[in-house]
Amino acid sequence: MGIKESSKKKFRRVVMWSALTLIILLIFLSVYGAFLGAERTQRLVNTLPLTVYWLSFVLILIAGLVVFRRLVRVPSLLLIHAGCVLILAGAMWGSDAGHKLQEQLFGIDKIRTGRMVIYEGHTENHVLLEQGQTPKELPFSIHLKDFRLEYYKPGSILVYMPDDTTRRIPAETGSEHNLGGEVGKVKIVRTFERFRLNIEDDRREAIDAPDGELMPALEVIIEKPDGSQLKRYVFEPSQGYMYKDNFQMSYLRMISDYISELQIIENDKVVAEKNIEVNHPLHYGGYHFYQHRYDAEAGQYTVLEVTSDTGLNLVYGGYLMLCIGVFWQLWLRHIFTGIKLKKLRNTPPPINWGAKYSGFLLSQE
Repeated sequence: MGIKESSKKKFRRVVMWSALTLIILLIFLSVYGAFLGAERTQRLVNTLPLTVYWLSFVLILIAGLVVFRRLVRVPSLLLIHAGCVLILAGAMWGSDAGHKLQEQLFGIDKIRTGRMVIYEGHTENHVLLEQGQTPKELPFSIHLKDFRLEYYKPGSILVYMPDDTTRRIPAETGSEHNLGGEVGKVKIVRTFERFRLNIEDDRREAIDAPDGELMPALEVIIEKPDGSQLKRYVFEPSQGYMYKDNFQMSYLRMISDYISELQIIENDKVVAEKNIEVNHPLHYGGYHFYQHRYDAEAGQYTVLEVTSDTGLNLVYGGYLMLCIGVFWQLWLRHIFTGIKLKKLRNTPPPINWGAKYSGFLLSQE
């Protein structure tokens, strides 16, 4: 009996110190991964040595639940440890090795991660993988109905002064800005999204054409120090408009968001649709589709990042259990204990009816 108890204590110490060592190693890996960047860290955690490390971590946590019975008896500690097991198990199941294992055991051939390039008005189901790998097809297609950019308002005009300095002024319609004696005043008259200059009978008229190509521009009036006025158009794509007096201006707009209107096509039917933007992905068919990049020059296509959701529910469930367990252990446990103690203080002591009856009999004698 003594040998058995001694062996059990040794095994408990091994489990405890192994768990502590793995936790310390996890801290160093987290710090190291923060300096590597997301892509290099992802490759690192999917290497064979670290795969063995994650598996060992899960087994040690499970062993702790077996040998330390208090972890099972106390609900908060059970939730904390079970949550950690679920987080690690979900992450491993959703890793590159986990996807390969699913393909070998169950024939599930899911794309771990990749990217899609879709032109506006086109439909695509091919996912580009890492360099050298053959693109894979999704069991459904994605149609890019529309792509648009949104900007902070108002924009601004960058003014290149004759003395080689620059001024930035807000491009609010109707606003007027005095730029000094050499330049004069600049007044913003109109803003165009799709600028078009119609020329008829030697007469030029600037319009904002709804069906025209995207051509952001401003119509400005320059009032020179001598009182003369000039009408000019400042365009966003250009690097500035050069005037006779070496005076330049550029129309600048800061992008606030870029949005892709997506439709999921399956069996020639639209089964889902959503406008996605940064941090607001579309989820369908076991994949998340994130807004990754876009055509910065013409805005004609979008680049989506495709990520498998395998193991994600396990990770979310684990984090939920972990948070509940920590909250229970640090706060709820003490609240429940305080309530019990308060009830005990307010409850009168039980009446000893046997003693009362004996006293009554003695008084009768």
